[in-house]
Amino acid sequence: MKKFIIVFTLFITSFSFSQNEIKLDVADALVIRSLEVSYEKYTSDNSSFGVSALFNLAKQDVSFRYNENLMITPFYRHYFTTEAHWNFFGEGFLGINSGKEESVNGSGNYDVKYTDGALGLAVGLKYVSTSGLVIDVHAGIGRNLFGSDSPVLVPRLGVNVGWRL
Repeated sequence: MKKFIIVFTLFITSFSFSQNEIKLDVADALVIRSLEVSYEKYTSDNSSFGVSALFNLAKQDVSFRYNENLMITPFYRHYFTTEAHWNFFGEGFLGINSGKEESVNGSGNYDVKYTDGALGLAVGLKYVSTSGLVIDVHAGIGRNLFGSDSPVLVPRLGVNVGWRL
């Protein structure tokens, strides 16, 4: 029982002393009517792990939208600079995505539902203020690996605004 209490205490204190960020992608919300929220946890000054969840709110027949209706993206970021305010980073991600792809057959157009996993890379720049405001801009691309009905490429773009906890 004592070992359990010690391990539990160490586990809780590791979360309380590490840096955590919660962010909202304002570019996706304003431009293409989708909602993307992110959580990022730093493991050191140079690296972090996180997860993003994208929910596409635009109708299927809109001319400019993501193909993905839902995308869950776990990611790893390595920070090449550790300046007080501006940091350049590289990111590796795995995007688990689902949506509808328009296809054409002999009898006309139809939508094919798909679920796939994309492996990709992104780069970005992050600003962190002394009060905890976080702004990051990133761009990247991934490739769907498993399905034949899914789009080949998956974009990873964003302008996130959030808060460091």
